[in-house]
Amino acid sequence: MRLLLLGRNGQVGWELQRSLAPLGEVIALDRHSTLPDGGSGDLSDLEGLRAAVRGLRPDVIVNAAAFTAVDRAESEPEQTHAINAEAPGVLAEAAQAAGAWLVHYSTDYVFDGSGSTPWVEEDATGPLSVYGSTKLEGEQRIAAACERHLILRTSWVYAARGGNFAKTMLRLAAERERLTVIDDQYGAPTGAELIADVTALVLRQLSAQSPSTFAGAGIHHLAAAGETTWNGYARFVLDTARELRPDLPLKAEEVTPVPTSAFPMPARRPLNSRLDTRRLRGTFNLALPPWQQGVRRMLTEILNPEAV
Repeated sequence: MRLLLLGRNGQVGWELQRSLAPLGEVIALDRHSTLPDGGSGDLSDLEGLRAAVRGLRPDVIVNAAAFTAVDRAESEPEQTHAINAEAPGVLAEAAQAAGAWLVHYSTDYVFDGSGSTPWVEEDATGPLSVYGSTKLEGEQRIAAACERHLILRTSWVYAARGGNFAKTMLRLAAERERLTVIDDQYGAPTGAELIADVTALVLRQLSAQSPSTFAGAGIHHLAAAGETTWNGYARFVLDTARELRPDLPLKAEEVTPVPTSAFPMPARRPLNSRLDTRRLRGTFNLALPPWQQGVRRMLTEILNPEAV
């Protein structure tokens, strides 16, 4: 199997390079990648994307690239639309022409964040931001153009590599005696490692199907099990960090809950980011671990790398 991976240096893309390797030949591109025939890994270069798929003729395209700067998207709507909406549509057309599967990652931001019930795949969408609306349009373009598509909606993604919420909390806790963290947004912190591993497991099952079947195609929700708020997430991070490294100089003894309105941002955030994952688990016979398990592993990797 030949797999074309886009966004190789992002949080999920980095983990996908590892998880996809046992499936076959992985050609991993980033936005700076160019191919001799004019192909490109830059999602803003639509003709380059078409050329890359035509030239490489992959069996699977995994698009882990996106415009994810949620607040900046509000002031750069055209660039955001090109990367999050137009490029997925181009990839879908190219995948259909090549007879390839297209795996694409989307977000809970396609919903309006109302209520307290976990979102199922058929729920009415209602994005609150440029980021959310362009990600939704990307989904729609893929569904319209490519039969063999798999869209994985996820939320609150983190990884040990690069910056993340946990590292920010640890830094602030070392500087301040009291932290204020939002407590009215609910979701499940979901590791890039988990997303990548689930992707590989799902692709292994899809590749075993006959060309005439498309069982498993469509939208599936992928998130770690359980739920918390950003405030609960922060408290878990600090408690776990103190357990793993009692010598850490953390000053913060209090994590004060505050509403989203306490931190005005250019883009509105959904308050309810809970995702119902029953379809994914049932279709592919998977178990998704509790969010605490992945966060603890990530903290161990950051604070006690020799123990990993």
